[in-house]
Amino acid sequence: MPYEAKVLLSLSQVALDRARVLAGRATITLKLPVSLQIVLRALIGEGLEGAASPRFLAEVENQAKSVRRRRRVAGRTGPDREPHS
Repeated sequence: MPYEAKVLLSLSQVALDRARVLAGRATITLKLPVSLQIVLRALIGEGLEGAASPRFLAEVENQAKSVRRRRRVAGRTGPDREPHS
C-alpha cells in the first residue's frame, strides 16, 4: 500500500459546490458511488499532469496572490480590532 498523507484543504464555497456537482454527475454516469473526496483526488491528479503549462502556472500565481492578500488583511485585523480602511 502506498504511503498516504492527510491534507487540510481550504476551498471557496463555489469550488466546493462545483466539485459536489461533479461527484453527483459522476455517480449518475458511472452508476457507482462517487464521493467528493474521490472527485478532488481525480482533479488533483489530472491537474498535476499539466503542471508545467503556462495556464496552470498563471492559476498558481493567482492563488498565491489571493492568499497573500487574505493574510495581509487578517494580520491587520484581530478578534478585538476593526479592519483598516
